[in-house]
Amino acid sequence: MSQTVYREIGGREVIENVVEDFYSSVLADDRLVEFFEGMDMQALRAHQVQFISSVTGGPVEYAGADMREAHAHLDIDETDFDAVGTHLERALRENGVEEDAVTDIMSKVESLKDPIIDA
Repeated sequence: MSQTVYREIGGREVIENVVEDFYSSVLADDRLVEFFEGMDMQALRAHQVQFISSVTGGPVEYAGADMREAHAHLDIDETDFDAVGTHLERALRENGVEEDAVTDIMSKVESLKDPIIDA
């Protein structure tokens, strides 16, 4: 994916808005909120901005922890993973991200399912 997609969706400003809406939604979800208790939400937001920026071709390389290692202690199952994905997809659309870009981003997220739920 070229940096053009990053620019087309609105760059860092839109991605930061997506991430803010995403975490607001996830933290309001009784099924998911316990996964984030005691977490450094500022750091998680920064990692998510970095991740989305990276997969859209932005001027950022994702430098977060290995997905399996980062999620191993959480006992995430497929239902949990899918619920988080639904919140992200909604946040992308609500922030005006074009459908092709939503599909590309969600494809990248989906590729992380096995490492995260097998952690």
